[in-house]
Amino acid sequence: MGDSAGNSADDSTVDRADERTGDSSDGGTGVDGGTGADDGTGREVLEGREVPLGGPRAMAVSRTLPGVHRRMIGAWCFVDAYGPQRATMRVPPHPHTGLQTVSWLVAGEVLHRDSLGTLQEIRPGQLNLMTAGRGISHSEESPETVLHGVQLWVALPEASRHVEPGFEHHPTLPALSGPGFEATVVMGTLGGVTSPATAYSPLVGAEIAVDGSCEVPVNPAFEHGLLLLDGEVAEVGHGPLIYLPPGRSGVRLSGRGRVLLIGGQPFGEELVMWWNFVGRSHDEIADFRKEWMEGEAFGTVEGFDGAPLPAPILPGTRLKPRGRVR
Repeated sequence: MGDSAGNSADDSTVDRADERTGDSSDGGTGVDGGTGADDGTGREVLEGREVPLGGPRAMAVSRTLPGVHRRMIGAWCFVDAYGPQRATMRVPPHPHTGLQTVSWLVAGEVLHRDSLGTLQEIRPGQLNLMTAGRGISHSEESPETVLHGVQLWVALPEASRHVEPGFEHHPTLPALSGPGFEATVVMGTLGGVTSPATAYSPLVGAEIAVDGSCEVPVNPAFEHGLLLLDGEVAEVGHGPLIYLPPGRSGVRLSGRGRVLLIGGQPFGEELVMWWNFVGRSHDEIADFRKEWMEGEAFGTVEGFDGAPLPAPILPGTRLKPRGRVR
């Protein structure tokens, strides 16, 4: 999933890596509640903001990363949550560089096409993982249906960000069970259970089904994020992404519902995130944009009924590399 309507992001204000409204204005409020302040334990409540996906008649998504204060959790640099709502997803062909897209559904179905020739539907409990590497383009669409899910990006580290593009579909994934919970390991490793999905840095992504009180084992070297997908879980409210700093070996949860867990070692590199690109400098982003508009390196998505998305205009000020927090 990418910026379906071309709202640009100015790295000098708010890193809107992938906006979809067609409005290139700043509007730098309403992310992390403007602060991301913690409660003395390092825990932060990262409020999202509503962004339309797919143009003027779009479905709404809530974006919690990147934010004003916190831009990343481990290598995870982008989190959109949507639904449940009856809608039609239609995201025309658009490019990506320097990242992996992670598509996870709670309800509905979405059809993925890309410039490698992939045609793959995804349904709940399945993973679509696209590695952009040096460059790829793709589209996503669905019939009118109840859609509920998340779209995430993982930033690729310097050593891997120019890899050949690739796509993986994982119809089944391993599980970790414990008293009061069952976790589907989407990416990385959780409690000694490892997903078959390709990862380029130490991280975890999992859907945790909570039934009562539980403690989910986690890597104390990782920072983590928690997002409620459905139900009621006391420690995770509806809407915001909860940030937890490194240093804990378990996450306690209570209630009945499903929670998305993301995490990883704190990402040590500075990035420029603009539109659908992750790069390292303003000039690199400008080159990516020019190639999408004028070149052929991103390939062609065959079979989508519509034109590719044009890239927005770059901001008047130079984009600055930023670390994981401001």
